[in-house]
Amino acid sequence: MKKTLLLAGLTIVFIGSAVAQNSTQQDIENAYKSSIDPSSFKTHLQRLTERPHVAGSENNKMVQDYIYNIMDKATFKVEQYPYDVYIPATPGVSLIEIVTPKRQTLTQQEDILKEDPFSSDTDLWKGWNSFSGSGDVTAEVVYVNYGTREDFQELQTLGISVAGKIVLARYGKNFRGYKAKFSELNGAAGLIIYTDPKDNGYATGLTYPEGPYFNESTIQRGSLLTVDYTGDPLTPYEPALPLKGKKKVKRLDPSKVGLHTIPVLPISYGEAQKIMQQMQGDPVPAAWQGGLPFTYRIQGGTDLKLRIKVDQPINYTPVANIVGTLKGAEFPDEWIILGCHFDAWGFGATDPNSGTAMLLSLSESLGRLAAKGYRPKRSIMVAHWDAEEHGVIGSSEWVEQMGEVLGAKAVAYMNFDGGVSGKNFGASASPTLKQLIIDASKSVNYPYNDQTLYEFWKQPEAAQVNIGNLGGGSDHIAFYMHVGVPSLSAGAGGPTPYHSNYDSFHYYSTFVDPEFKMGPTIEHLAGLMALRLSNKTIIDYDINRYAIDLKTHFSNATNKVKSIAPDFVGFLFSQEALLSLEKASKELSLSLNMQKEYDVPVKNMKAINAQLIALEKSFIEDEGMDYGAWYRSLYASTDPFSGYASWMLPGIEYEVALKRSENLGAWDIRYASAIDRLTAKMNDLNSYLSSFDGGVF
Repeated sequence: MKKTLLLAGLTIVFIGSAVAQNSTQQDIENAYKSSIDPSSFKTHLQRLTERPHVAGSENNKMVQDYIYNIMDKATFKVEQYPYDVYIPATPGVSLIEIVTPKRQTLTQQEDILKEDPFSSDTDLWKGWNSFSGSGDVTAEVVYVNYGTREDFQELQTLGISVAGKIVLARYGKNFRGYKAKFSELNGAAGLIIYTDPKDNGYATGLTYPEGPYFNESTIQRGSLLTVDYTGDPLTPYEPALPLKGKKKVKRLDPSKVGLHTIPVLPISYGEAQKIMQQMQGDPVPAAWQGGLPFTYRIQGGTDLKLRIKVDQPINYTPVANIVGTLKGAEFPDEWIILGCHFDAWGFGATDPNSGTAMLLSLSESLGRLAAKGYRPKRSIMVAHWDAEEHGVIGSSEWVEQMGEVLGAKAVAYMNFDGGVSGKNFGASASPTLKQLIIDASKSVNYPYNDQTLYEFWKQPEAAQVNIGNLGGGSDHIAFYMHVGVPSLSAGAGGPTPYHSNYDSFHYYSTFVDPEFKMGPTIEHLAGLMALRLSNKTIIDYDINRYAIDLKTHFSNATNKVKSIAPDFVGFLFSQEALLSLEKASKELSLSLNMQKEYDVPVKNMKAINAQLIALEKSFIEDEGMDYGAWYRSLYASTDPFSGYASWMLPGIEYEVALKRSENLGAWDIRYASAIDRLTAKMNDLNSYLSSFDGGVF
C-alpha cells in the first residue's frame, strides 16, 4: 500500500513538473490570475475580525487556529513557532483625571455608536500603551507638541522645564515610544498622548461614523517599547523560546533593560480638550498650534493639576507565528517569504488583518495553481507574525531563531502589514527589488478605472513612480536591517481608524473598500512578484540599482553633513568605490543576461544564486550601529530618534543628528569597505560565469 501511494505521489510530481516545464512564465501567470477567487479576501477578513484579538489573548489564539487551518487546506506545509515573550498581556488598571480646579475623570474608551454594532463588543479594552511604566502621579501639565527630540530642545531654549510635570503630547512625527523616552529623559513624571484633530479629525474631513476620520472619542493605542534592538526585550540576538522547552535561552533582568518607568496613557482629542482649554500659560509657537478651537498654551499653570495612574503588569506571555511553505520544485532551499502580522489592538480590520486576509487568499490561489501542475521553482513561504503590535516581536524572534540559515536561503522578504487599507497604492523596497514592483504593477489592472496599477500609482507629472526606502515600524526590520535579506513593503492605503476600537469590519466595508476589489488586486500583485522571483532560473535582482541608489544617498548625506560642517569635501573613499561598483554591476548584469539564454545545470545555478543572495550581506557588519549593534546594516536602519523614518547610510545620519563631524572619515572608510565587498562579490560571480565557454556549463 505504501509503495503504491509513493508511486502515485511521484506520478503527480512528474506530471506537475512536466506541465511547468512546458509552460511559459506568461502561461503560469495567466493560470495564477484565473486561480484567484475574488470573494475569498472578504470572507477571510470577516472571519479574522469577528472579535478583538490582542497578542496573548484567547481570541488571538482562535485567529491563529483559523490561519493554520486555511494554510493547511491550501496544501502548504504549516508550522507553528511558539515563544514566551515579555509583554503586558492586558492594559491593567489605569486612570486619568483633572484634579483641580474641578475634579473630573476623563474617558479612556471610544463611544458606542448605533451605526457600528462592533463598537459595543464587550472584549474591547480602554485606550492603553503597552510597556507604560506603572505609577500614580499628580502634577501640573506642560504641552510638548509632538514630543520629538527637537520639541524638547525648543522647550529648553524657551527656558521651560518639564521636570516633575505631566506632559501632554500629540501623536505624529515620531514613534510614541520616543515621546515617552524623551519625556522621561527630561524629568517628566507622566505622559498623556492624544491625536490632534488637525492631524486626524474634523480638520481633515468628516469623522466616524459619518466619515473615515477620528471622532472626538477615537483613541490610538500602541506600544512604547524603546530599546536599542527590535523584538522581545529580554532576549536580544536570541529567540525567546518557550520557558519549558528543551532549549534554554538566557533572558535579561527586566530591571536592567531600560523599560519606561513613568506612567503613559492615550486619550482622544475630545478628552484632551477638557485639559487644554483650561491651560493658562504662554501661547505656543505657531507651528505647535493644533486644530482645537482655542489658542494652545505651553504651561497649564499652578491651578490646573492632573492625575495619571497606571498599574500595568508585564510578564511572560505565550505567542506563536504561523509559517506555511509551498515547497519549490527545483530550488526548495531558496525561499521567497511573504508576511504580515495578525495580532491587533482591537478588531484589526485594516491594521493588520487586511494584509492577513490577502495572504490567506493568496495561499489558496497558489495552492490551486500547484494543483494544476504549476509548482514554483523556489519555495514560497507565507508567514503570519504574532505580537508585532507590542514591538515587532514575532518576526524578530523568528529571524533570530533561523539565523544564518535564513541569511543563506532567503531570496526576499515581502511585507504586507495592513496591506489592503484603502484604494491608493504605495511601496518601499531595497534596491534590488524596486524594479520587481514596477514590472509587476504594470501587469495588474487597477479595479476602479481602466488603468494598470502602475499607471494609477504614477503621478501624471512624474517621470517615474516613487518607491520609498524602508524605515521602521513593521516586520521587515529584522530581515533587512539585522540579517540583510532584500525586502519590500507594499500595499493599498488610505484614511484608517489606526489602532482604535473602530477598526472593524463595519468601518472597512463602509469607508475603506466597500466593493472589496482591492484585496484581489493586491493579491494579484503579490503573487506575481512571488512567482517571478520564484520561477526565474537566475534570481531576478536589479543589481544595477545599488550604484544608482547609493549615489543618491551619498549626495544627500554630503549635503546634510555640510549643514553642520560647511568645509566638508565629501566621502572620497566611498565615491571612488562607487565608480568600481558601477562598472562591476554593469558587467555582471550583461553576463547574467547572457546566461539566461542557456539551459544551465541546477548545480551551477545554485552556486550562481547563492552568490546573488550574498550580495546584500556586503552591508552587514557585526559591529552594527553606534546607537544599537543589533542594527547591523550599514545601508539602512530605522531612525533611532523617531522610530519610523528611514535612515539611509545610518552611520552617517547618526553623526549628522548629533551634529558631530569628527567620525565622518572613519565612516567613509567603513562604507567604502562595504561597497568594495559588494564589488568583489560581483566580480567573483562574473569571473565564475565567464569561466564557462559560451555560457555552456
